[in-house]
Amino acid sequence: MDTRIALVGIIVEEKDAIPRLNEIIHNYEQYIVGRMGIPYREKGISIISIIIDATNDIINSLSGKLGMIKGINVKINYSKVSK
Repeated sequence: MDTRIALVGIIVEEKDAIPRLNEIIHNYEQYIVGRMGIPYREKGISIISIIIDATNDIINSLSGKLGMIKGINVKINYSKVSK
């Protein structure tokens, strides 16, 4: 099955959303290549980047679940390379 590399960009605007965010990310851990989170204290937000190697369906599923969380903004950037 072909997989794609994608960058999942997440901006957390409400701290109450973090437990649900982490729960969902944990459920996709087998596909995650790396994760980096940076708190931007001056603005009261956190920025998280996740690199994922998975099928389009899995990436879309993760994005959809994260996008439904109040206080979270999610964008996906896909690599043009698939394997």
